Amino acid sequence: MTGRRAAGHRIRHGPVFALAMLAAWAPSGAQETATPVLLDPVVVSAQRGRETSFDAPAAISAVTRETLESAGPQVNLSEVLNRVPGISVLNRQNYAQDLQLSIRGFGSRSTFGIRGVRLIVDGIPATMPDGQGQASTIALSSAGRIEVLRGPLAQLYGNAAGGVVQVFTEDDAVQPTATLSAAAGSFGQRKIGAKFSTTTSRGHGLTVDVSQFRTDGYREHSDAQRGQLNARWQADVGASTHLSLVLNALDQPTTHDPLGLTREQWEADPRQAVPLALSQDPRKSVRQQQLGTVVEHRLGSDTTLTGRLYAGGRDLDNALSIPIAAQGSPTSSGGIVQFERSYAGAALQVSHRLRLDEARNLKLTAGVELDGMRENRRGFINDGGQRGALKRDERNTVHNRDVFVQAAWDVTPRWTATAGLRTSRVRFRTEDHFITAENPDDSGGVDYRATNPVLGIAWRVSPALNLYANAGRGFETPTFTELAYRPVGSGLNTDLRASRSRHAEVGAKWKIGGDHRFDVALFDIATRDEIVVDTNSGGRSTFKNAGRTSRRGIELSLASRLSDSLHTTLSLSQLRARFDDDFTSGSGAAAVFVPAGNRLPGTPQRNAFAELVWTPARAWSGWHGAAELVHTGSIAVNDANDDAAPAATVLNLRAGIAQTFGRWRLRETLRLDNVTDRRYAGSVIVNDGNRRFFEPALPRNWTLMVSANLALR
Repeated sequence: MTGRRAAGHRIRHGPVFALAMLAAWAPSGAQETATPVLLDPVVVSAQRGRETSFDAPAAISAVTRETLESAGPQVNLSEVLNRVPGISVLNRQNYAQDLQLSIRGFGSRSTFGIRGVRLIVDGIPATMPDGQGQASTIALSSAGRIEVLRGPLAQLYGNAAGGVVQVFTEDDAVQPTATLSAAAGSFGQRKIGAKFSTTTSRGHGLTVDVSQFRTDGYREHSDAQRGQLNARWQADVGASTHLSLVLNALDQPTTHDPLGLTREQWEADPRQAVPLALSQDPRKSVRQQQLGTVVEHRLGSDTTLTGRLYAGGRDLDNALSIPIAAQGSPTSSGGIVQFERSYAGAALQVSHRLRLDEARNLKLTAGVELDGMRENRRGFINDGGQRGALKRDERNTVHNRDVFVQAAWDVTPRWTATAGLRTSRVRFRTEDHFITAENPDDSGGVDYRATNPVLGIAWRVSPALNLYANAGRGFETPTFTELAYRPVGSGLNTDLRASRSRHAEVGAKWKIGGDHRFDVALFDIATRDEIVVDTNSGGRSTFKNAGRTSRRGIELSLASRLSDSLHTTLSLSQLRARFDDDFTSGSGAAAVFVPAGNRLPGTPQRNAFAELVWTPARAWSGWHGAAELVHTGSIAVNDANDDAAPAATVLNLRAGIAQTFGRWRLRETLRLDNVTDRRYAGSVIVNDGNRRFFEPALPRNWTLMVSANLALR
């Protein structure tokens, strides 16, 4: 049997066998009753303090543990964040890169890693000072809540904060609990995990989670492995101090890159890898370890001091698909990138509440954040996948020093005004250690500074209706990758300016009865000096500032309980992201004129999500099922807008059952994704110089997830 026929065989028969297993597991004893409840989770992102998502005066959404468990094998953020308005998470099906994650169009141009969006895990940044982060380091199997903050208040998180994604480890179990989990699915996907969690009578809590993921990959040359550890210990140190210590690690050995496809290749055979992927063997190996601590100390009933310290290291070995001929230039950096990176940071924040009267408060927050990164980066010739001669050797450092203040003043019991200010300085330096007669000393540096204010007003019209409006400024520096090359000559591209943005939004949150919640936000963003690709050839990309751009749109979400056994979630995002100025990228015969009015590439015009969940009681207690519709609008693939990934709507189904036997709690869930077997592009590689823009999504595929929890006493 061929590989493709074998895969098709798994897709057709795997779900049938799994459903039979679920039916056989239907218990005759005690069962769980899962009654849907409209959650109003506590969030911390909007005003750096605890409040419900309904009361937060900003566009903010939270995804809970229950949703994470049913959305997939808990490998990628794309499994669960597609239900959040305002965010686009495109899965490349390429673990040698990372998800293409953007918020209101920020981050859409990134071809690897995540930039333009701040990532924070358990209070510790997962984004480097230059604005680039990695979602692959997030251990979803122990995540308890994910918050997504959009809009002006996100700018108070500093450089490249087009939005903020915060992940929090789940609460420690009340009693010692061990959990074993496993998932298997199409195309050789499998994951196993183990977790232990407990809380002691002395106020200590511990959660330790380890997992191992493997996939053969849907496409040729796309197999991957990933091992993860996430551990958190927390304790009450005295009556006024809470301490948490977080350790996480990622081990991702050789992960192959199938590269993108041209439209013709994608339409002919989406499973193929281009010949260059086989001849140059593009791949990535990465290891990362991080240790951090967060301390919260109450100085009094109205004053809290919070501090954090963290340090980590990341080692990368990345073979690129650059043809051997293109690596011959004296100033080429080669086709294999290796670096050893260390990073660390510290922050201190104080929050104080002044009681103005019985119904009004003034909440003040101020803080300072210091973060730094140092890496030894080298480049080598990639000769058919083998490491050749040295072509690059440099020491790179980047540091940020930020100070922020924020105030929330209850003007009246129903009106609250918010004001904030953040000053940032980001400093880049490089020391060149590869200097020859033909390759000059490229050492140098550049500094970026910004002071960004935010203002807002919130009106609590009634206990069931909140209105808000916010405005602010933000900025986004280039990353070290974008600064690396000049269009002409060598050395850092110090002419590249940080982009500056002006953000405005108005929104409403409305609880209709006790069974429905409706959120809406309208936004308008104007950016100058947008950073775009200038040239992209021979494995070398240069960047330039393109003038003005605009992003305007609307975000809607509705959560409804239709009955005791049925509830639904709906979300819709409409985005108009455009270049407002003409510009030309490239030079000479390769120059491309981009007229004002063209769409920003990588930004879907529309995202929509609809889910109907069934959680019956009585005779069917313990069962659950759901249907999902996920729509992604068309996506321009380059600045010229001469091609686009077409819009696609995908149907997903899931069913499962949970049982309780004494101290055991079992849960089995079967997912069938892309039920109609729709062929579409899961993501695009923006401005690819070889027109290999398209990264195919999975066809019809299944995943079976099983977990067993044992209360140890």
